[in-house]
Amino acid sequence: MRPDHDFKGEIKVRQLSKSFGTARVLREIDLTIDAGSIVCLMGKSGGGKSTLLRCLNLLEWPSGGSVAIGKHVIFDCATHLPIRDIVVLRQHVGMIFQSFNLFPHLTAAENVILAQTVAKHVNPSEALERAMSLLATVGLSHRAAAYPRQLSGGEQQRTAIARALAVGPDVLLCDEPTSALDLESTREVLNVLRRLAHRGMTMLIATHELSFARDVADRVIFMDDGQIIEDGNPEQVIDHPKERRTREFFEHVER
Repeated sequence: MRPDHDFKGEIKVRQLSKSFGTARVLREIDLTIDAGSIVCLMGKSGGGKSTLLRCLNLLEWPSGGSVAIGKHVIFDCATHLPIRDIVVLRQHVGMIFQSFNLFPHLTAAENVILAQTVAKHVNPSEALERAMSLLATVGLSHRAAAYPRQLSGGEQQRTAIARALAVGPDVLLCDEPTSALDLESTREVLNVLRRLAHRGMTMLIATHELSFARDVADRVIFMDDGQIIEDGNPEQVIDHPKERRTREFFEHVER
């Protein structure tokens, strides 16, 4: 894998498994995601959604199977990705976490600048210009000089989105990006993600937000017990599920 290669193209997951000790968290997942598609992962907490996302950029090392993104096989159980290339992988496969993970001693702008200067060696003046542009994209240009402790939860999450976008990823993974937020902050973050969904970036989003999934998703995947139980368009999976576990889940989710 070379740094000048991109990761545009479909994602292919084959027989992917992950165990923590004796606990099997992912069970032979088979999944193909088209380039540029928006996929929402839904299901109960502990069903494997977060672990699947973390395996796609090797924040968790799979126990078996394989993952390919675009032209690159990033993992298979026989020939693992060389450790020196993980930094390149994470430049192209961005991640947004539940807990923001901003550097508390840096301003919003500095958090977005650092992603560029460290990961891609962009010169500071260019990094500042791009940081301000991205903060404007997420509606935070007026908060560029604020530290994370001075930002609301929604503002911190939007800063984290700007930071993830700063290195120009081909794929964006979002792990319950609104789970720690109040209602108003949730709306702010989901509106940003809606705008990103129209840019053609491949996005995998673990979420419990039904209206958001209906609005933006090309596909909804329902997971339970480390397996894909149902996979289809939002109307099929959310409104007319075929499987009992899927029906039971959506009957108890606030609509």
